[in-house]
Amino acid sequence: MITLKDLAAAVGVSPSAVSLVLNDRHTGRVNVETAERIRHAAEDMGYIPNQLARGLKTKRTHTIGVLTDQVASVPFAGRMLEGVQSVAWKSGYLAMIIDTTNRTELLDQSSRSLLQRDIDALIIAAEYHRAVEVPAVPPTIPVMILDGVPAGDAIADGVVPDEHGGAYDATHHLAQAGHRRIAFCNIGGDVFVASKLRHAGYEAALRDHGVEPDPGLHLFLDDTATAAAYGPMRALLERPDRPTAVFCFSDQIAFAVYQAANDLGLRIPEDLSVIGFDDQRFIADALRPGLTTVRLPHHDLGAWAAKRVIDRVHGDETGAPQTQKIPCPLVVRASVAPPPST
Repeated sequence: MITLKDLAAAVGVSPSAVSLVLNDRHTGRVNVETAERIRHAAEDMGYIPNQLARGLKTKRTHTIGVLTDQVASVPFAGRMLEGVQSVAWKSGYLAMIIDTTNRTELLDQSSRSLLQRDIDALIIAAEYHRAVEVPAVPPTIPVMILDGVPAGDAIADGVVPDEHGGAYDATHHLAQAGHRRIAFCNIGGDVFVASKLRHAGYEAALRDHGVEPDPGLHLFLDDTATAAAYGPMRALLERPDRPTAVFCFSDQIAFAVYQAANDLGLRIPEDLSVIGFDDQRFIADALRPGLTTVRLPHHDLGAWAAKRVIDRVHGDETGAPQTQKIPCPLVVRASVAPPPST
């Protein structure tokens, strides 16, 4: 590692002069030409400040701890970590990531490991929108739940996608195209918070267009997998009163709609319009025709989370913890058209 002494020897000045320049405290103490030589030498030699030594003075390590439950190993959700890292890096912080591989028993152990490294803030990233248990953390350390809300009485900020708004916009898009028989293929049970929020957004948009929701067009699946959705989707599309459009809980389910429609000789979008949710890479833009879908704003979620905790660390944000909603934009491709004339 290049030290202040190494830089001082290379430039021919004292280590204290190098320290003054690199900490922007040299005005009136080190002349302009020498300061410029020191900066050039630091850049050329790849000098990196010793964050541990700096932390002893500032009481900060400029490190954000990030705990994830498989987010780091799932490409789909991994863009949240890109958002965290990009904002942290630009702000002079390092994001130290530990993935618990979805083993809850590792949560406390992993958080202790991060705390032992004197992190300035903690971000807990969930693989999907849900309530998240918060490990024991000193009250002086800001905590953020990324893609979730704190469970119970835990005190922490949160940031989540606007599931309701995304579903509303998708259904509104179909209704604007002229559809009135719009099915919603959802996930049943209480596992996903998003299921109820997206269902509420779907119904709200229908009613705003003067359409009373038809329970017969609400399909509740047991799993998000394409294979699990194919059978129920085919049965729905084989009905004599089949829907003219389908809004799906996920792009994987929308993929099953494409498969079932193809097997039944239905063309998308001429005979059936389809909208997904997620904007999953290798699905939404790989289908033919391209799938119109609602994008989960993973990168924006991570960026907001990082900015929030850094603002907390610096005292720029002192308000009560809150949960922020990030808009889910509609990505229009080619899977929606007016309903077929009868």
